[in-house]
Amino acid sequence: MTIHKFTIADAAFVRSPGQDGDVLTGNLLDQRHGGPVTIGFGRYGPDQILEETMAVHDTMVILEGKITVSDGHKSVTAGPGAIIAMQKGDRVIIRSHENGAVTAYVTYPHWQQPEA
Repeated sequence: MTIHKFTIADAAFVRSPGQDGDVLTGNLLDQRHGGPVTIGFGRYGPDQILEETMAVHDTMVILEGKITVSDGHKSVTAGPGAIIAMQKGDRVIIRSHENGAVTAYVTYPHWQQPEA
């Protein structure tokens, strides 16, 4: 078994694929490492909106700020220390608030192919 430790300083943030807003992701562990999940950090600028149909199961831990996730039936808002789970196929709207947000995430399976 290989043990990994990551901090937000280890993440190389890039714009979330297919998005033009201030939503950045930084994968730290993914298929390149041989495991079944992707782990990383996310950064949301203030008042960002991301509309997405989930391609994977995604669990976010809110580290800073607040995130609201709506699915057309229910809306939840979470702050530091809370977890939001979204399932593959869910159509969601993810919204950051006035101070933006920082999250940690785990997806199953991997949500993005590594760059060549």
